[in-house]
Amino acid sequence: MAKQGLGWMEWLRGWFNLIYEMLFQRIMASHLQNPLPLPPLNDLTCIITGSTSGIGLEIARQLAESGAHVVMAVRKPKAANELVQKWQNEWSGRGLPLNIEVMEVDLLSLDSVVRFAEAWNARLGPLHVLINNAGIFSIGEPQKFSKDGYEEHMQVNHLAPALLSILLLPSLIRGSPSRIVNVNSIMHYVGFVDTEDMNVVSGKRKYTSLVGYSSSKLAQVMFSSILHKRLPAEAGVNIVCVSPGIVQTNVARDLPKIVQAAYHLIPYFIFSAQEGSRSALFAATDHQIPEYCELLKADEWPVCAFISQDCHPTNPSEEAHNTGTSQKVWEKTLAMIGLPSDAVERLIEGQEVKCRYGAHQG
Repeated sequence: MAKQGLGWMEWLRGWFNLIYEMLFQRIMASHLQNPLPLPPLNDLTCIITGSTSGIGLEIARQLAESGAHVVMAVRKPKAANELVQKWQNEWSGRGLPLNIEVMEVDLLSLDSVVRFAEAWNARLGPLHVLINNAGIFSIGEPQKFSKDGYEEHMQVNHLAPALLSILLLPSLIRGSPSRIVNVNSIMHYVGFVDTEDMNVVSGKRKYTSLVGYSSSKLAQVMFSSILHKRLPAEAGVNIVCVSPGIVQTNVARDLPKIVQAAYHLIPYFIFSAQEGSRSALFAATDHQIPEYCELLKADEWPVCAFISQDCHPTNPSEEAHNTGTSQKVWEKTLAMIGLPSDAVERLIEGQEVKCRYGAHQG
């Protein structure tokens, strides 16, 4: 009998984790400096999606200021170019200019993701870090679907990043040791993925933006866990999911009243975007991350590396450990994004992979 949803104990534990993090995240992360100190990154090339606002903006700016070649992969190139100009002006006089470029990608279009990946891979250069940061949480809005036919949270938060991660494997292997960092959410603890109803249209579950968001974030963890297992050690590509913590946004409107009360109690409890960027920056740059990922793989741990908002390894939700559902999420995702089941293996071997949304040269 297929599982229809979270058990009430799992649901309670999920909300407990969420509320606990909201109340104590600042205490748990009190050992961290803000901004997070970064080593010199002059040899690193990093692609960051959704980098014109919030956490992504902070990630891009701080990586660039530490010397990395930063590629802002964004839906609105004009806004990104204006930011780059502003940062360059602020940085002028401190030595070399920041090494930042802007490329267009729209995660609501899988065609756009394929075009972006093809353009990047055509350079035949290395990619050291892919940070899948872009995401949406359409609070209180009715259910919406992309032109590809997928529920928007599922597409932007999970399907498009999954497609981008796989298609960029040739460049990530050239940049080995490299990493894929998925900016996830503590909200995945209250998520549930029905692999027969990824769009939440069957009526078995009532759609809310909270359901759409939390299930998309859980799907990302599950998919990342299988990708982590399928990538051989010699490929040198590691997968990490991170929680930025509860960051200053207006997401509280869709949360239960008791959580809203905690959310609005004192601004002290909520992280700024700069504080929220620390776990992703840590996962992207800390030298121990590859070793930790390989340790999990050697131990046959069922889930990928997950770094909490205080930059410590933590355990994803109980449901994320469901290896049967994770495998189904993997298979269903590949079908939805138009890739064959052996896409990863073929790209590692340098073969061409056909995608329903275009051809990708391995």
